[in-house]
Amino acid sequence: MADRIGLKFVGFIFASVTIAVVMTSALVVKGHADGQFILDQSPNAYASSR
Repeated sequence: MADRIGLKFVGFIFASVTIAVVMTSALVVKGHADGQFILDQSPNAYASSR
C-alpha cells in the first residue's frame, strides 16, 4: 500500500499545477475580453503568398 505522505505530496503537486493552469487561462480570457490580446492580428500566410 502506498504511504500517505507520498500521496499527499503527489496530490499537492497536481493541485498546484491545476491551479496554475486555471489562473493562466482565466487571465488570458480576461485579457482577450478586455481587448488587450488580439489573436487575429497577424496576416494569413496563405493569403499573402497568392
